[in-house]
Amino acid sequence: MIYQFFFLLLLMESLFNMNHFLYATKYIIHFFSARNTRGFGVHSPFLFQFTRFVLLEKHSYYIFKQIENLRSELKKDFRTVNIKDFGTGSDRTETISEITCKSLKSAKYGQLLFRMAHYFKVRNVLELGTSLGITTSYLASASSEIHCISLEGCPEIANIAQGNIDKLAIKNIEVIAGDIDITLNNVLEQTNNLDFVFIDANHQLEATLNYFDLCLTKVHPDTVIVIDDIHRSKGMEIAWKNIKDYPQVMSTIDIFQLGIVFFNNDLHKKHYKMRY
Repeated sequence: MIYQFFFLLLLMESLFNMNHFLYATKYIIHFFSARNTRGFGVHSPFLFQFTRFVLLEKHSYYIFKQIENLRSELKKDFRTVNIKDFGTGSDRTETISEITCKSLKSAKYGQLLFRMAHYFKVRNVLELGTSLGITTSYLASASSEIHCISLEGCPEIANIAQGNIDKLAIKNIEVIAGDIDITLNNVLEQTNNLDFVFIDANHQLEATLNYFDLCLTKVHPDTVIVIDDIHRSKGMEIAWKNIKDYPQVMSTIDIFQLGIVFFNNDLHKKHYKMRY
């Protein structure tokens, strides 16, 4: 506990603008107000088992090393990419290395997504925001029976992601490029139900709630929806608060970086904050 606290202080000292400072402050508040991940105080057997066998699980699967080796290669890739950002409405140029270092979920969270997909034996997986295909690869690798559809707004990024997925020889991923506001509707029209959804696209209040509303039409009691960066901005925190209030949402777990949503009717309406 003490070394973690000093790590947080060092992290704050290294910050170079107010936004980073505020984000780090939010994390410290979360850290000291959240439950530990031993499952103590989690009365639901369903969520206790999830905490024990998913959040606490540290087993390494063979694909982890392959995906992380690819991540290391991408960090050294200085090709430039013209990024079409539908979220902000602005275009920009970045190197693949910059995208890898700034935008991709870390191995810790990619592997958590893998464990969730594996634990719940999901089949129909939808990801909003492919980026370079790292989290996509984690999600799809949990089982060869998974059909993973990943939506990416920027066509150039989608092409790079597809190349990365091909390098890993993962065959059960379908990457669809284009404005997610359009492609999501098209995908859902052809989908009977969703077992797992990872929302990591336009990190704004209105867009996040719109994505959630649309996906809600295809959920069932065993569906899990994971939302990225729920504390990234005031807008995302409002979106997360609103999602928790949906009548269809039974329980949620806030691990700061991610918000995990459950619809299981056997659960009581309860929301948890946990350290991870």
